[in-house]
Amino acid sequence: MSSEFPAERVQRLKRGRAVSVCIPARDEATTVGEIVSTLVGSLMHESAVIDELLVVDDGSSDDTAAVAARAGAAVVSADRVLPQFEGPGKGQAMWKGLHETSGDIVVFCDADVVGFDPAFVLGLVGPLLARDDAVFSKGFYDRPVEGTIEQGGRVTELMARPLISVLFPHLADLAQPLSGECAGRRDVLEALPFAGGYAVDLALVIDVTERFGNTSLVQCDLGTRVHRNRPLSQLGPQALAILQVALARSGGFGRKDLGLSHTDILMRPGSEPLPVELVELPALSELPAHRLSA
Repeated sequence: MSSEFPAERVQRLKRGRAVSVCIPARDEATTVGEIVSTLVGSLMHESAVIDELLVVDDGSSDDTAAVAARAGAAVVSADRVLPQFEGPGKGQAMWKGLHETSGDIVVFCDADVVGFDPAFVLGLVGPLLARDDAVFSKGFYDRPVEGTIEQGGRVTELMARPLISVLFPHLADLAQPLSGECAGRRDVLEALPFAGGYAVDLALVIDVTERFGNTSLVQCDLGTRVHRNRPLSQLGPQALAILQVALARSGGFGRKDLGLSHTDILMRPGSEPLPVELVELPALSELPAHRLSA
């Protein structure tokens, strides 16, 4: 899909519509600078595809914020945006980035990608500008790990895909339901609750298709994505977060827990019990503080 939308075509399709790119980041000083400088140079200076580029620093302990700012991004600290909603997490950072930006289309990109390609943004934005029926786009890509092309990550294959097959079979055709590269129309994103933490990517595709139908979601082939590969020991909390959001949205807790927080304890032999909280953030369109700032 990305090859169908070169920068010149996307620029023509904009027709006055603004595009914001939001990058949630925590401790990504080694990669975020290159991503920002690539986008600024290619899609802001060379072609006017991006109108706004925001990095949401989600409690970094390194120089993520300073590196991103030097590279040309606007930077906000997540804990200073809508501070009544506390706690770190990818979903919170995306939701707060949506609040802080103003574009008609908002693109989300992960901050840990090596060799970031501007075609990631072009491929996600293009279908939303070209098709009136598309409201949300989801990226997929090859993921080489140590020279081998992986078809999705371990959490995807061992947790997300089995859950989708059982609980949300209408999403079974999604190549990578947990991919971090996605984009949506602002009015659609603002009408949806956001799951906090790692589960936000799955929650969004479930919520978008439930409210707007399967044809409202398009998949975009973004080529190849190289990023950090986490050790297996770090994937348990992520897998539990996916389980939580799937159960919440399917009624698996005995009711549909959309909008309610829920905490479970990850138990592993030889390790301390680890609380994993599913945080549900309200739709921004329902939040007075957001409406007043719009």
